[in-house]
Amino acid sequence: MPRARPPVQPGASTPAHGTPMTALPPPSKKKLGLVIDLDTCVGCHACATSCKEWNAGGIAGPLTDERPYGKDPQGVWFNRVHSYELEADAATQQPAQTLHFPRSCLHCETPACVTVCPTGASYKRAEDGIVLVDEDKCIGCKLCSWACPYGAREFSEVEGVMKKCTLCVDRIYNENLDEVDRQPACVQACPTKARHFGDLGDPDSDISKLVLDRGGVALMPELGYAPVNRYLPPRPRRNGSGTQDATSDTEINAGSLTQRWLNRILKR
Repeated sequence: MPRARPPVQPGASTPAHGTPMTALPPPSKKKLGLVIDLDTCVGCHACATSCKEWNAGGIAGPLTDERPYGKDPQGVWFNRVHSYELEADAATQQPAQTLHFPRSCLHCETPACVTVCPTGASYKRAEDGIVLVDEDKCIGCKLCSWACPYGAREFSEVEGVMKKCTLCVDRIYNENLDEVDRQPACVQACPTKARHFGDLGDPDSDISKLVLDRGGVALMPELGYAPVNRYLPPRPRRNGSGTQDATSDTEINAGSLTQRWLNRILKR
């Protein structure tokens, strides 16, 4: 797993050995991001394929594939879905289960990928908090992928530049689309409505209320990068013994259990 540098405060200055290379804007009031429901995600990969389809022709395109039908296919994907078999947890009486974990850029408040960039190619938008890459400035040094603790950066061997999730910025602000379609492709394609999009900086937004109601968690918050995206933990499962109390501490501990699972997965 790539090592991560300490978070950098907004306004950090340029170069000098061991110091940030690209400054961050002041924290934005608007924080656009995703909320992913691990309880309803079925690992179908619709989010990944719809993302690939939309962005292959957008501002981040092309999303190249190398040897797609060979023995070692490789390619650029902004969203990847991993599935894990989780062992039973005696402390919370949770039975063994399969956890589907979609992974993409978390659009952190203080993203390490931005502050290590030597050319300013990686940057964070002041108006909505979206983290993007200016491919015209990118030199393919891969420092951003080294710095990101979430493994969310993708390198195009064909183009020699870094790429990443854009939150479909060319779609969510497109006034030529109906308002209902102004959301990331992955959100619109999800058949189980496990993905949600909105302003996580607004406590009154539907997406913020969902996080509050379901105890949404951030990934590895101890690193200090303050990821905007949130994951909703799986609801408690019955173990089949008939002795589990649905209103017990199991439900209270579900969020912390999921946090431990995800942290362990990411730190492998």
